[in-house]
Amino acid sequence: MMNRIVSTALAATMALAIVGSAQAVETKPKKEPTAAQIAARERMTKCSAEWKEARAAKKIEPGMKWPKFWSACNTRLKGGTRA
Repeated sequence: MMNRIVSTALAATMALAIVGSAQAVETKPKKEPTAAQIAARERMTKCSAEWKEARAAKKIEPGMKWPKFWSACNTRLKGGTRA
């Protein structure tokens, strides 16, 4: 009985020590996204909406997958010549 109490107390002490050391580690502040990252997210949101609309209207070319659609849409929104 005494053995069990001592081992439980030891385990609890070790667990608290581990938690305490984990909390002592400083975390870096989260960086704000750059203007380019914000623009890329906006383009992805717009292209995603276009993709969903085109799929619902069945206007997607046969075999077209999201990565290919995203590439073309992203280029178009950036001002490129691909459509």
